[in-house]
Amino acid sequence: MTGAMMSTGERLAYMAGQILRNFAVKGQEAAIAATTDHILQFWDPGMKARACAMLSDPDPALPDDVRAVFLRVQANAASA
Repeated sequence: MTGAMMSTGERLAYMAGQILRNFAVKGQEAAIAATTDHILQFWDPGMKARACAMLSDPDPALPDDVRAVFLRVQANAASA
């Protein structure tokens, strides 16, 4: 799913999934950690806030590994 048909949330989940795939060679846990670090460093505050908001969406189409990343981003925001 690409192009104008994607919602902002779908695009963020897609982007996080792409980053995860780039780090997949490190193994799942390391890929999740590296993706979380990447998002914390490079995504703007609005993108991070939207990603965290997706966690409370009653029907989020988030793969488990993307959900794990967004949970870590949320935990980082809560502790900041």
